[in-house]
Amino acid sequence: MSRVLLPAARAYVASGCVLGCVIAAGLSATPYQFGAPSPPSTGLFEPPPAEEQLEVGLAPFALDPIAVSTERTPHIEASTLTVRRGDTLIKILQREGLSPTDAHAISTALKTVFDPRDIRVGQTIELRRARSATTHTADSVRIPVNPAVEVLAYKTEGEGYTAHLLEAETVSEPRAFQGRITTSLYDAAVSQGVPPAVLVEMTRLFAYDVDFQRDIRNGDTFEVLFDQRITTAGDVVSNNEIAYAAMTLRGEEFKVYAFAHDDGETGYYTAEGKGIRKALMRTPINGARLSSSFGSRRHPILGYTKMHKGVDFAAPRGTPIYAAGNGVIEKRQRWGSFGNYIRIRHGDGFSTAYAHMNSFAKGYGVGSRVKQGAVIGYVGTTGRSTGPHLHYEVLKNGKQVNPMKVRFPASKTLAGAELDAFFAERDRLVAKWDLVAAPTDVASINPADVSTVTE
Repeated sequence: MSRVLLPAARAYVASGCVLGCVIAAGLSATPYQFGAPSPPSTGLFEPPPAEEQLEVGLAPFALDPIAVSTERTPHIEASTLTVRRGDTLIKILQREGLSPTDAHAISTALKTVFDPRDIRVGQTIELRRARSATTHTADSVRIPVNPAVEVLAYKTEGEGYTAHLLEAETVSEPRAFQGRITTSLYDAAVSQGVPPAVLVEMTRLFAYDVDFQRDIRNGDTFEVLFDQRITTAGDVVSNNEIAYAAMTLRGEEFKVYAFAHDDGETGYYTAEGKGIRKALMRTPINGARLSSSFGSRRHPILGYTKMHKGVDFAAPRGTPIYAAGNGVIEKRQRWGSFGNYIRIRHGDGFSTAYAHMNSFAKGYGVGSRVKQGAVIGYVGTTGRSTGPHLHYEVLKNGKQVNPMKVRFPASKTLAGAELDAFFAERDRLVAKWDLVAAPTDVASINPADVSTVTE
């Protein structure tokens, strides 16, 4: 019995009993019950499994049983979870076996530094779980928000969960890209490493003056300068607004410079200080092909010559369609052969119309105000249509005019002290471009192709 006696004796010493009395009472006649431990494989006592509690009873002394915990230290498991469509943070945690109480406690803690609803499909979540035979709880949950920011919720003794926002140190570095176009601006820029978001911004800046389907030729060039926020480890966190951009199309230069006004708003201007923003964009869609021009044509469905009072842009179904200018939506409905149709009223007697949409963008209705560049719908082939495309019209006093030939004055022209301040900023950006875009030992690349260096 010595294998059973020693743990029991230790338990009763802790409760004030004398070991000698225990032995003298002849305990060998009353064995202690430890559940049903497995027979030891050695001469030493092996404790029962972690999930069991030891109950020690002593009938001759009429003492209450004593619960002695043998719970082992929980094992910590780490796993990386991926957010799926339709997931919420609570749903993910419960799917991993956490109780509803723990899942809600973690979500509540994170809300102090991060909105759990902001998790996105494909995002990863790092979960550390404390596992044992009787426990299955989250030790911590870590969500990388971007390369510089993480949120962490961890278990605290007696306080549930506490959350913190973890931010890495970042620096701002200038980035300069320049390249020669052979097929399209998109192909040339992306192949050289221009971030897609920067390319979208660049096409919007030039959309007032450049028809990207017809004006670009093999051998044209582009330049773009912007600041990039990166971590000390070199991970890209974000791209700032474009500071300078240029395109040379068949020998004609188009240059734009960013200028911050006193009210904090940033505008873009030509080298002479004329605003590049016009009342309407020539092409309210990116990456599309001009498939039909304004004027008489043989109708592809009706089979006879008919006046085409707009322009068509062929694009994949679902391609975003932008409002060509600031205005008010005056029609948004299914409308005969136009299918899903929107018409926007702008100033000075102008309106624009968009037809054959696959669907309308949410958040807008008749009477809604829209800003230039806002997504109002998506390319489709509703109504009388042979394939996915956008039918786009510009109307002047209710009559369709050729969108490709309409010219609008600059939205703003700088003058006086503001113009002087712009010239100083323009010259600073020119000097910065010359410094950053110059080839170095690190990036000794032919400037005619591309150059990406840092100060």
